[in-house]
This record gives sequence, C-alpha cells and structure tokens, in this order.
Amino acid sequence: MDKIFVIGLGPGSPDNLTLAAVERINGEGPHFLRTEKHPAVDYFKTRGIAYQAFDSYYDTSESFEEVYSSITERLIEEAKTHGIVNYYVPGNPMVAERTVKLLADRTDDIELKFVSGMSFIEPMLEATGIDPVDGLQVLDGAELKSTDVSIRSNIIITQVYNPRIMSDIKLILSEIYGDEHEVCLVHRAGLPDQNVERLMLSEIDRSPYIDALTSLLVPALVGDRKSRYSFEDIVDIMAKLRAENGCPWDREQDHLSIRQAVLEEAYELVEALEDEDPEHIVEELGDLLLQVVFHTQIGYEDGEFYPFDVTTGLASKLISRHPHVFSEKNVDNSSEVVYNWNKIKYENRNISTLSEKLKNIPRLPALMRSYKVQEKAAEIGFDWDSISGPSDKVSEELLEVMESYTVFGPSHSHTEEEIGDLLFAVVNLSRFLKVDPEVALNKTIGKFTKRMEKMEYMAENMGIQMEEMSLNELDALWDKAKSEE
Repeated sequence: MDKIFVIGLGPGSPDNLTLAAVERINGEGPHFLRTEKHPAVDYFKTRGIAYQAFDSYYDTSESFEEVYSSITERLIEEAKTHGIVNYYVPGNPMVAERTVKLLADRTDDIELKFVSGMSFIEPMLEATGIDPVDGLQVLDGAELKSTDVSIRSNIIITQVYNPRIMSDIKLILSEIYGDEHEVCLVHRAGLPDQNVERLMLSEIDRSPYIDALTSLLVPALVGDRKSRYSFEDIVDIMAKLRAENGCPWDREQDHLSIRQAVLEEAYELVEALEDEDPEHIVEELGDLLLQVVFHTQIGYEDGEFYPFDVTTGLASKLISRHPHVFSEKNVDNSSEVVYNWNKIKYENRNISTLSEKLKNIPRLPALMRSYKVQEKAAEIGFDWDSISGPSDKVSEELLEVMESYTVFGPSHSHTEEEIGDLLFAVVNLSRFLKVDPEVALNKTIGKFTKRMEKMEYMAENMGIQMEEMSLNELDALWDKAKSEE
C-alpha cells in the first residue's frame, strides 16, 4: 500500500528536530511541507534538500477546509505516484493538524506513518507560566466557535497568523470574556527571539508582531467571584448549596417541594418575552435554568440519574427528531417538520391510537391542554369545515349555560359542566382563528389590570374611594380609562 510519513518539525528552531525527523529529511523523498513559514525549514535550505510547500493553497482557496482538503488529495496523488512521500507539519503531527485528521480518514487509500516532534504547546506553557493540570484547551483559531470555549480552562489558540483572523477571534472571545480580559500573545515561542505580549482582548488584533509563529493564550476564569460563569459553574454552585455545609433551605428541598417553582418561573419568562424586555428575559431564563439544575442535582444525589443523562437525552432527541438536518431526509415546510417530530416521538413511546395520544398530553393549564386535545382530534379529520362551525358552537354552548343556570342555579355540577363546554368551544374557535387562547387570555388579564390601575388613579384624583362608587360610576371610569389607551 502507498505510504505517507507525517513528520513533526517541532515548535521552531532546527535544533528541536528529532533524530527520526532528521533521518526522514535526509532520506528518500519527495518532501512536502504544509508551510515553509517555519524556522526548521532552514535545515532543508542550508543542505540543499528539495521540497514543495503548500503555502499557495492558502491564497487560491476560498476556505481553510478547502485548503486542507486540497492538500490531502494532493498528498494521496503523490503517494500513488511515488509509493512513499514525506509530509512535514509544524510542531507535533497529532496536535492541531487538520490535514492529519483528513489523511487518517483515508487509510483505505494509504498507510500513515508518524514521526513525532515537540509541539508548540510546551514552549507556550513555559512562556506563559501555565500549568496544564489546571485545565488546558487547544483550539484552532481558523475554525473557532463560541461553543468551543470553556472559560474554566486555560486556552491556547493556534492558527492566528494574521490580523484578520485575530480580529475574528477577538469578536468571539469578547462576547464571552469581555473586552478587558487579559490574555497573552506569544510570538516565536521557544526561539531565541521569543516575544510575549500581555494585553487586553480588545487589543489583540493591533499587535505588529502577528505572523505564522504566533499563538494566543486565554487564561481561565477562576474563583467564586468572576465576570462570567458557565453552565458547569452553575452546576457546581448548586452542588455546593446542597452540600453538608451549604444552604439549609436548598438542602431540604426535593422534586415535589419545588415543582410549583417550575411553572411559576416558566410563566414569568413568558411575561418577560411578551414585554420584549431583554434584561428581564435574561434574568427569567436564568431562573428557569436554576430549576433544571436544581432537579438535576436532586436526581443525581438520590441516585435516580446522572447530569449527563439529561443533556444526552436532550441531544439525542434533537438529533433523532430532526432527520432533515442530521440525515438525508428532506422536508418541504415547517408543518412537515412538526409532523415528523410527533411521528418519531410516538414511535419512541410506542403510541399509535388517538386515545393514547390524547392521554399522552401532559397536565397543562386547561386552556393549553384543551387546545392540544383539539389539535390531535383535528389530525384525524374530526374538525369543522369553516369558521361558522366553531362560532355557532360558542353561541349554542352559551345558551346551554343560561338554561342550566335557570334550571339548576349557580354552583351546580350541571352548570359547571356547561361552563366547561363553553370554554372548550371558545378554545376551538381560538384554534380556528390561529390564536393561542392562553396567550390571548393573559393579554386580556394584563389589559384589565392596567385599566383598573388607571381607574384607581382617576378615582384618587377625584378624592373618591372606588369601593364607595356606584356601578354606573365605575362603568364611566372604565370607559374613560379605555378611551385614554
């Protein structure tokens, strides 16, 4: 089988080349370099050893992924031609080398052999005084995403070889750490002219020393008092609150004692969303997240499940119920997405009949639950053909309420039943009009509350207590408050 030797050039100076690397350089070729912008390449030049570098690929390709794919294909072609080729990369072949990963995926086509070298990580740690035992991430700056970043670890970011890439990285990191977080730019780590810049995140793309031998060190955020906290920090805080020397109240709680808080926090979040208040939304999202973490910690302590069971279950559900994203299935619109979601959900729960689907609807507030029940019934065709159907049904049910009141009076079970039928009919009308009855009713409650507040204010200005006013006077105040909206 054709063979590619992948050789590490070390972090910089030719003095850091391993004996095995030197042997390959002086052995049979051909020799290919991912980049010749590396001090160890002087070893080739001073000895007149021919090589080809792939630096031009960076100028002619539209993305880094295209660069790495093109290099991979070229190396495989050369291996088929020559039988054996040598491919040289900076540092250690197994550290932050995308082309190596791509070559490893092609072992059906080629055989890979590795010649190790010192990575850039060791000189970086020496230059910055960071101990990897305290936590260390190594990330590719050319492909950096905010979700890659763990603020509880020290982070070394490589592939930051020009101001444009550094500017992109600055924007990502500033959203996480803030502009004033102090970082280190290390240029030519391990070389005699090594340069370490300590500066704020907002300044990293202004450095005049940025080149192919530059890396970025982002120190971890540590301690109980810091500018940013991660999800893992919240989990640790909750565990501390529930620990033996933690908070007495938090320790006393169980799943049932705090179950009502889940509903309360969810409704407070809905209110913040309707108010379109970003600061309030952030606060309420945090409060709702607290309930998730609280119940997760209780479940873990009681031996019911692990925290990773929660995140794994959610991730697995999102992936399996979105086959149009994570597999080859295609969808035409969002309605088909919802249909597939429910279909997969019922298959996973072994639910097939309509009655099973209705029973599977959780005990939500009555308006929400009735809306969902009617949706399920509509899926099998049990629905009105036009708006006149649900509209007439509301009128019919209202008459039956009044008849029951006339015959049985208030507070009777039959009257209660007819009121339920009326509300159910109103929900059906709302569904036909594509209006969420829960949202609509909450808006009306808010509107009613504001009008009552306005009426109270007007009554106080008149020097009158609302309790002392007649119904006609209250109606007049109501109309006035309404007219001023």
